[in-house]
Amino acid sequence: MTEPNQPDSRLAPPGIDTTVAHPARMLNYVLGGTANFPVDREAAERRLRVLPGWRTSAQQNRAFHGRAIRLLAHTGITQFLDIGAGLPAARPSTGQASTAHEIAQAVNPACRVAYVDNDPLVLVHARTLLPSRPEGRVSFSQADLREPDHILADPAVRGTLDLGQPVALMLLAVLHFIPDRDDPVGIVQTLLDALPTGSYLIASHPTQDFDPVRGEEATQVGHAAGVPVWLRTHAEFTGFFARLDLLDPGVVLVSDWRPEPGLPRPDPRLVTCYGAVARKP
Repeated sequence: MTEPNQPDSRLAPPGIDTTVAHPARMLNYVLGGTANFPVDREAAERRLRVLPGWRTSAQQNRAFHGRAIRLLAHTGITQFLDIGAGLPAARPSTGQASTAHEIAQAVNPACRVAYVDNDPLVLVHARTLLPSRPEGRVSFSQADLREPDHILADPAVRGTLDLGQPVALMLLAVLHFIPDRDDPVGIVQTLLDALPTGSYLIASHPTQDFDPVRGEEATQVGHAAGVPVWLRTHAEFTGFFARLDLLDPGVVLVSDWRPEPGLPRPDPRLVTCYGAVARKP
């Protein structure tokens, strides 16, 4: 018997392997969503046992995601390319928008968002997302961050975004799935090279700077579950912004990036995720 409100792996859509955990589905589970399978929940629980702050980190990353999108939408950015978009999770108890297009279109209904993810289940669940406002547009593509040229040429991306006008490239908690041997800095540069001056990079990245022992244990758990990750230091993550103009406060913990006034700050050892926003000059 499946758990309440959880999908039965026997009913998974074609092309979805429910025998191997997937990071998008693991994160969906951690954030309270239901678009996950037993293998994802088991892998997520193993990681939570060695890294109990993961849920806090994920929540803080989502909050950073919202603040960054709202800031750029208010400054006139109307196009967003969200790579590694993941699955919709449970809506916050506040009832606030949680997906990129909901957040952006709440500021400017004409905003356009192209979502990209390598998990076919994301495309299945994309149909459950709130539709785009009529003034804007939303599209969904299945592609891998390791193939930036394929993403840039994707008809859905091209049909949604005008790459001749400024675009906010969003890489939230996805770069740590790319090992150094695959040249993640080069991948990001390829994407940015295709975007005009005035575009932005919104990115976040887990780190073990604040808790090396647990970070290493969590890395080992991920590799054992078939979801390898490569955590990076402050200096290594900052390297992704080498040719860009960082917005204040620069590269900081996601919880410290322009936080809502009056809210308590969590312990850095629970957040363990850097974030930054930068403009292409």
